[in-house]
Amino acid sequence: MMSGNSNPDQIKGVVRDHYGARARRVIELSVLAPDDASACCGPADMERALNIYSEGQMSGLPTEALAASAGCGNPTALAGLQPGERVLDLGSGGGIDCFIAAQAVGDSGYVIGLDMTPDMLALAQSNKAKLGLENVEFVKGEIEDIPLPDSHVNVVISNCVICLSPDKDAVFGEAFRVLTPGGRLHVSDMLALTQEGPTKTDSDAWSACVAGAEYEEVYLGRLENAGFIDIETTESNAHYTEEGRPLNVASVKVVAKKPH
Repeated sequence: MMSGNSNPDQIKGVVRDHYGARARRVIELSVLAPDDASACCGPADMERALNIYSEGQMSGLPTEALAASAGCGNPTALAGLQPGERVLDLGSGGGIDCFIAAQAVGDSGYVIGLDMTPDMLALAQSNKAKLGLENVEFVKGEIEDIPLPDSHVNVVISNCVICLSPDKDAVFGEAFRVLTPGGRLHVSDMLALTQEGPTKTDSDAWSACVAGAEYEEVYLGRLENAGFIDIETTESNAHYTEEGRPLNVASVKVVAKKPH
């Protein structure tokens, strides 16, 4: 069992192992049945994707990108991405949000996907090759120590990944640093509904984006301390166990801006 007070390296190891295994499963299934889209993107994967993304956004994307998706929202939907903008996706996984963002920013824009899991990066690169995209790049690194220069991107997005970090202050500080003045943050994330926090804190709960969910007031306070302004939240959807018991967490869209 793992408590919410476990050391950061242990938490990162659990998360890396979980999502690495997810990526390997998708890759293995796609190799075993290259002509059968349902092999790696089953009904549960497609239902999750349809609950988050529009059919237009998913159109033309590799089934492997849909199957690897583990997000709790659609951060690109409210980001108002414009042609020519540079976008950073924190915890890009199989690349689905990067590919959707790439459509919005066009050839004059650029999207960078950052992930710490080698297997997910390999899957994302494979998906990128299938799409033939030139305006997307995937980079290995941790969201607490982003390997990009200051004021490098116009928009930071993230889909149910910041809750996995044991050091959210570092994440928000780094996101603020790499944003241009006037840049914006659009994330979907899991937040706790009360100060007591999630009802589950074991290793499975960490990798399922539950154990690391912070109380909204604490989470938004970290954003404010990092320097962000105009912080808002929308769309709170409570989550439950398969048996219907409340987990005391909800998926929430969070937006914020870096001052000019």
